[in-house]
Amino acid sequence: MFAIFKKEFNTFFAGPVGYMVVGLFLLFNGLLLWFFEGNWNIIDTGFADMQSFFDSTPWLFLLLIPVITMRSFCDEFTSGTIEILKTRPLTNWQIVMGKFWAYLALIVLSLLPTVVYAISISILEQSGSIDWGTIIGSYIGLFFLGATFTAIGIFSSIVSKNQILAFLIAVLISFVFYYGIEQWAIWYPRLPDIIHKLSLYEHYKSIGKGVLDTRNLVYFISISFIFLFFTRTRLEN
Repeated sequence: MFAIFKKEFNTFFAGPVGYMVVGLFLLFNGLLLWFFEGNWNIIDTGFADMQSFFDSTPWLFLLLIPVITMRSFCDEFTSGTIEILKTRPLTNWQIVMGKFWAYLALIVLSLLPTVVYAISISILEQSGSIDWGTIIGSYIGLFFLGATFTAIGIFSSIVSKNQILAFLIAVLISFVFYYGIEQWAIWYPRLPDIIHKLSLYEHYKSIGKGVLDTRNLVYFISISFIFLFFTRTRLEN
């Protein structure tokens, strides 16, 4: 599995793709939070917190993660390397998980520089009223949200040999789970409460309050596992 992880991760930075993804993510966040006027601008809001960052980042993830995962298995099928890959002493789970962890590592690498935002706000807010518990909880929520989007993206890549189609499928599924179910539950309040609990947004916001409820963690892990299992099954077939 480590060989797959190393291959995938090195592929990002062997060319401009990895640098572009990280750079664009940081650029868009920086512009939204510090330069563009609006509700997401930290200075305009007048509050010493990073809520704007944690509200905007899932929407960037919704586009950027499908971009980096759409080539996961599409390239293997179009170039014919999938046959070579499957002849190696690797199980299907090892192939899938190696790719999954490589993409997730890139997401974590993209998030690490944003810690500077929290430090900057802490310095600007001299009274020391910044809520570190909420910030840490929200970062954990972003990690699990990114993991779920990654699992969905890898699954989309294996059901279509066309990268653009894989991108669109990943965006659609991720959007439905993150925002669509949430809105559906709001529009139709008579729906069973379990429908509302299927929303990624609901669990992400819950973790962002700074309280790590095991139910939220189990939910994220379960959704990720389901899509990774579907990917493994598709690869096996």
